[in-house]
Amino acid sequence: MKKIRFLLFPFTLIYDLVTRIRNLFFDFGIFKQTSFKIPVIVVGNLSVGGTGKTPQIEYLIRLLQNDFKTSVLSRGYKRKTKGFILLNNTHTATEVGDEPLQYFKKFNKISVAVDEDRVHGVKQLLAQKKPDVVLLDDAYQHRKVKGSFYILLTKYQDLFIDDFLLPTGNLRENRAGANRSTVILITKCPLDLAVKEQQIIRKRFAQFNKQIFFTGISYGTLVLGDKEFAVNELESYNVLLVTGIANPKPLVNYLDGLQVNFKHLVYSDHHHFSETDILAIQNQFQEIKSSKKIILTTEKDYVRLKGSIENLSYLPIKTSFLNDQSLIFNALIDAHLKENN
Repeated sequence: MKKIRFLLFPFTLIYDLVTRIRNLFFDFGIFKQTSFKIPVIVVGNLSVGGTGKTPQIEYLIRLLQNDFKTSVLSRGYKRKTKGFILLNNTHTATEVGDEPLQYFKKFNKISVAVDEDRVHGVKQLLAQKKPDVVLLDDAYQHRKVKGSFYILLTKYQDLFIDDFLLPTGNLRENRAGANRSTVILITKCPLDLAVKEQQIIRKRFAQFNKQIFFTGISYGTLVLGDKEFAVNELESYNVLLVTGIANPKPLVNYLDGLQVNFKHLVYSDHHHFSETDILAIQNQFQEIKSSKKIILTTEKDYVRLKGSIENLSYLPIKTSFLNDQSLIFNALIDAHLKENN
């Protein structure tokens, strides 16, 4: 597969030229950017695939929601609707996307909206909800909105500085796009990542002259959903694991570490579960010959599958900063909001 992708290198050069010109047009004001009077924090990445945007947005929500009127705006990836929608209790993942619905269901102090036109979406939020701050989910390349603070995510096992542009690699734009960021977060790190290795990675990113933070994924102490119990009890269950995310490997490794007996059904990222899929999952579950069994999924997939499948539970996750780096990060965000409100 890698050899085939390198054969596409001439198309990578064309893609690089097009994206560079586009960025230059925005930089020089040929293409219009819209700024707003309130802070707009952009979370995104340079590459396709899962870099941990959802837990990072949730981290920001937890940080801000008690002191600032907070709104989240997403395009609502793979939703079957168009235009601006302000989420309410009647909406489904099919209508608004799984991640926005997850934010809405999980946090009752914020407002969540979807709009493929981010400028229009922010304007609607300002008119309808009057937030103190807007969090733009997965909008690093959406340059029509000029954010006030840019958080660039890159995965520890797949750093953008080691990658190539599409279609040879997985980068959406040239690595130079990192210069637009305010801070760079190395995500999905081992929680015990040595300080010495962190220093090595910092040096590799020194060319961008940005503050670098290291984060990992922490799993909750409870399994939640139809059945709720302590995570350490999972080893006594027969588990059917169902995932429709970009990279389920960390979850698989985590369950292996807990010595959980599970069978894994893998679906594509943001997969729309059809009736055929639901029936297949139910049949697989019925084949498990044990009275103590559950269907386990991710929180994103739970939002889409809830109501369609019984005995469904999920493992919640959250972003954790390594070595108390959260203190510095939180102070940066707090200072930025106070300066811009």
